[in-house]
Order: sequence, then structure tokens, then C-alpha cells
Amino acid sequence: MRLLLLRHGQTPANVAGLLDTGAPGPVLTDFGERQARAVPLALQDRRIGALAVSSLVRTSLTVAPLALDRDLEPIVLGGLREVEAGDLEKSSAHADHHVYLETVFGWARGDRDRRLPGGPDGHEFLTRFDRSVARLAALGEDTVLAVSHGAAIRSWASAHVQGLDVDEVEHTPLANTGLIEIDGDPASGWHLVDWVHEPVGGLHLEPVAANDPTGEPVDE
Repeated sequence: MRLLLLRHGQTPANVAGLLDTGAPGPVLTDFGERQARAVPLALQDRRIGALAVSSLVRTSLTVAPLALDRDLEPIVLGGLREVEAGDLEKSSAHADHHVYLETVFGWARGDRDRRLPGGPDGHEFLTRFDRSVARLAALGEDTVLAVSHGAAIRSWASAHVQGLDVDEVEHTPLANTGLIEIDGDPASGWHLVDWVHEPVGGLHLEPVAANDPTGEPVDE
């Protein structure tokens, strides 16, 4: 199966530099809506058999133009939601962003007992994301697009996808509507096909903004 992991469009929390991982979560900014509207054209040559979103509203808003264009009803899977920030929720402090990202990339390196303050450990996060991916694989479609979240995509992919280097992913941002494309299945594993760091609609949809906590690089 070809799996396209698309990050949601820009939200007010991304602009303000807030760790905002709770449900139902923020809507898209006007710019985020523009990013979402650009997705169908950017993927016009791709055959997509199914769409999936997390339980947070920003993913449904991001996929809506593509769902309308393809006449597909997105599947809602709670396991695709963002890594819960726990005690760091709504923080704009750079030090807290650093703790958050260092933790989720620690999981990708195998330190899955490590826990976010007041939040999940790596076993909990990776297990719920794995279950959602397995449900998508069971659909039997050749290509599935799932709209998820910056830290969730980067952590899960770094942990499971051959051809992705965790150090590179950790230190490279994933823009809103950036895409990681992989091929494989839960049984045999996954390998990297493509990694689009910038918005799929083009660089003109990548704003100069404040800290974007779950998509930002971790400082050296």
C-alpha cells in the first residue's frame, strides 16, 4: 500500500507558537484554508482510494477540498491525532517545545519508556498510531491519504520507515500540508518514497511565521 501522510493546514496555534494538542482543537487560519484548497491540484495526478483524518477538527478541514474533489468520505481515526502535550499543553515557551520534540524523537530512537510530563509514553503513542495505520492497510486500497499532525507524523515515520534518518527528520521542519509518502504494509514494514518538507501546493504557501511547535526543527 502507498500511504500519504499529510500534515494539516496552518492553525492560529501554529502562528502563535502554542502547543495545542487537545480536542477538538483549533480551526484553520485563512492561510491554512488556502493551503488546503491547493491540495487537490497538487495531487491531481495521484489515484487515491481512501482518505482518513484524525479526531481533531483541523485535519477534517484540511482534507475537505480533496474529499469534495474526489467524492470520498474521510474515515475518522482517533489514533492519528497529535501527540498529547500533557502538562506542556498551550505552552509557548521554547524550552517546553524542546522537551516535547526531544521526547517524541526519543521514542523514534527506541526510548519508548520516556514519558511527556503529564502525557503519554512512546508505547502508548506508537501503539495507537500503529492501530490506525493497520486499519487503513486493511481497506485493501492501493493508495490512502491520511491527514495527521506534525509531531505525530515525524515521530511515527522516524520510528518505522526505512530510508528516513531520525536525525534528519528531527532537525528538518515539516510545513503545514507537508507530506511524507511511504510504501509497504504493517507486516513487512515501510520504506520511504518521498518527503516533501514544504506545502504540497508550493513554496508560496509556506509563510514566515512564529514558532510552529510540532513542525519545527529541534535545535542542535
